[in-house]
Amino acid sequence: MFLIAETFIDNDIPRAHFSCDVGACKGACCTLEGGRGAPLEEEEIEEIHRAFPVIRKYLSPEHLSVIDKSGLYEGPPGSRATTCVNEHACVFAFFEEGIARCSFERGYINGETKWRKPISCHLFPIRASRFGPDVLRYEQIAECKAGRAKGEADGTTLVEFLKDPLVRKFGETWYDSFRKECQNGLKEPAKS
Repeated sequence: MFLIAETFIDNDIPRAHFSCDVGACKGACCTLEGGRGAPLEEEEIEEIHRAFPVIRKYLSPEHLSVIDKSGLYEGPPGSRATTCVNEHACVFAFFEEGIARCSFERGYINGETKWRKPISCHLFPIRASRFGPDVLRYEQIAECKAGRAKGEADGTTLVEFLKDPLVRKFGETWYDSFRKECQNGLKEPAKS
């Protein structure tokens, strides 16, 4: 791991290539099994409540029923996550041509809301956890194999692919330092 402004970063991140291939994965990150949805930061709870009346139109009756019964999110403060449908799909996912999509992001893209989606979703496949300082780790799940292959094929690094969410989370100055450190780490030492 290395450190940028009190954030620890997994050594796999600078060398990784990634470019989401939603046609291949079918939005798997919105439907992972496990019973817990997307991790939420406390300030995102208000954003969810604000955006929900606008984005509920994208959700299926089944997802709306789960929300009515179980709520928009679960867990105690500091450990909240979006609610899941049958311990599988995020309650805010909707399906379009067999691909799971985020209702918050759809509302944002359509100019209906100002909030894009939970930062944990926006950063994926990087996961941010907090144990004192932030820790960023690269989660290489099988469902993202096509995204890794696409990134490798088109030369897109994980650092480039996730610029917008990293800037959103940490700011432009942090991102510039992070990108430079990642690029320096990729340079081979001079041979004598």
